[in-house]
Amino acid sequence: MEDTDFKTETMAKVYVNQGHYEKAAEIYKHLIELEPDRPDIAQALAEVKKKQYEKEKSSNADLTVLFEKWLELMFSYNRLQCLKKLKGKLAG
Repeated sequence: MEDTDFKTETMAKVYVNQGHYEKAAEIYKHLIELEPDRPDIAQALAEVKKKQYEKEKSSNADLTVLFEKWLELMFSYNRLQCLKKLKGKLAG
């Protein structure tokens, strides 16, 4: 994070609301360094980390579905190519 960025709780909340959990976590870590006795900031960081994990988990599930669909299409394409060759041999 650049030194010109705003490192405030408000900015961290804005990042959370926008789904930029990594940026929000960076700010909360910075704030904990400045004020280690604030449990509310530690709690906010924990919540951001949880949301980050859930987002990554969801993204991985989406990738799995896409990969399965890609495999299905690849096998369908290969079968179609084999049928075209067979049709060519039978017609010729």
